[in-house]
Formats: sequence, C-alpha cells, structure tokens
Amino acid sequence: MRQAVAVALAATLFSPTLEADEPKMQTDPIYAGMWVTDDGHVRHELLPNGRYVEARGSRERAYLGRYEVTGNHIDYWDDTGFTADGDFVDANTLHHGGMILRRRIDPR
Repeated sequence: MRQAVAVALAATLFSPTLEADEPKMQTDPIYAGMWVTDDGHVRHELLPNGRYVEARGSRERAYLGRYEVTGNHIDYWDDTGFTADGDFVDANTLHHGGMILRRRIDPR
C-alpha cells in the first residue's frame, strides 16, 4: 500500500500537466516570444504563461523553467533549480548571461 501511495504521489509531483496548474507568474506580453543569439545557437522561447523553453545548438528543450518580468528585468528559475536573470535593453534586445539575444520576428 505504501509503495502504491508513493508511486501515485511521485506521478503527481512530476506530472507535466502541473504546468497548467502553476500560479501565473507576472509576465509581460511585450516580451513573450522567441529570443535568439545572433549565431542562432541559444534560443529562448518565453511563453505567455510564465514558462520558458531554452534550446542550445541541436539540443531542443535543453532547459525548461519559469520566468518573471519586473519592469525591464527578467528572472529565470530552471526546473532543475538553476537561476539566472537578464535585462531587456529595448523591445527587441535581451542581455542575459553575457549573451545578447534578439527578438525573432515570425515572418508569417
């Protein structure tokens, strides 16, 4: 019985559906979207629900987590516990971890 409860609890705690149930972080729709280094190696997708997905080179979904925007400052909390931050210089430029990322405008 204990093992069944532990398995059920673990499945609940690590379920990807919890993302929808997380409290909404302060986000700014101005900054939601794809941010990319000039060489295309690092790609941050800031989702409007306060989550982000970071790709590095050929590693899609290399890092996942949540973010919060306060003014022009962004704080990241990776799902593994790593934290980082950055600053939006303007509506199209993000300085983060010594990198410069630029907004990718979808040509659609």
